Amino acid sequence: MPVVKVKPTTNARRGMTVDTFSDITKIKPEKSLIVPLKKNAGRSYGKITIRHRGGGAKRMYRLIDFKQFNYKNATVESIEYDPNRSARIALISYEGGKGYMVAPQGLKVGAKLEFGEEAEPKAGNRMSLKRIPVGTQVFNVEIYPGRGAQLVRSAGVSAQIVGREEGFIHVRMPSGEIRLINENSWASIGNVSNSEHGLIKVGKAGRKRWMGIRPTVRGKAMNPVDHPHGGGEGGCDIGLIHPKTPWGAPALGYKTRRMPNKMVIRSRKKKR
Repeated sequence: MPVVKVKPTTNARRGMTVDTFSDITKIKPEKSLIVPLKKNAGRSYGKITIRHRGGGAKRMYRLIDFKQFNYKNATVESIEYDPNRSARIALISYEGGKGYMVAPQGLKVGAKLEFGEEAEPKAGNRMSLKRIPVGTQVFNVEIYPGRGAQLVRSAGVSAQIVGREEGFIHVRMPSGEIRLINENSWASIGNVSNSEHGLIKVGKAGRKRWMGIRPTVRGKAMNPVDHPHGGGEGGCDIGLIHPKTPWGAPALGYKTRRMPNKMVIRSRKKKR
C-alpha cells in the first residue's frame, strides 16, 4: 500500500498524505456480507460515555469471520477496503459459501488457503497454536479456544510463537508482552496487511470529522465548573499533582487494565 503526499494547494493539505489503495482489487463489498451500522455518537443509554465522537461518513459493517473453522477449498476472490478497521480484508469463497477475513500481508487474489489441523504453516492459513512452529509470526489470535480471534488484528502487527509448555504456548505480543495462551486456541500465519497505515498524516480537521472525530478542548482551557484542570489567571499549570478526567478520575498513566496477571510471563515494554 503506497502512501503518497498530496500537492500543497492549501495550508491544510501541506504535509497531508493519502493511501493510493493500489492493493485493492474490488470496490463494492459483497452484499450478503454487509449490514447497516448504526451510530450512537459515543453514547450509551443516551449518555455520553466516549467524548469527542459524532458525525462522520455513513458506513456499512462488513461481517468478518474471526473463527474460520475447517473451511474447505478456500480461495481468495478479492482484497477489499474496510472503513471499520485499519487492515485490509479478503473475500474468500469455500465449499458452502463466502466469507470475509482479515487479510495478511502479501495475500494475492487466487491464492488457496487451508484452515484446520492439517494446514501448512504458510501466510493466510489458520490452525491451532500447538501446530504452529516456534518462531512463526501469527495474527488473529484467540484468547479462549472456539471464541474467535480477539488479539493482533490491527494493520501491520504480528505476534510471535516463542515457546511451549504443558498445555500452553508462549506468545510475544506486538507490545512486547509475553502471554500464555491455550495450545488449542487458533491463530493465522503471517502479518496483518496495510503495514503503512501509521504513515498517513490526516492533515486537516475536516478529514477527522469525516472519520467521526469531533474537536477536543483542553481541560485547562475550561472553567473550574467544567473540568478539574480549569480556572486560573493566564497560562498557569493544572494546579494538581496528577492530571484528572472531567469526572475526577486519575488520567495519563493511571493503570486501568483488568486482566489476569497469571497468564503474563513478561510485561509489555515501557515507552520512553
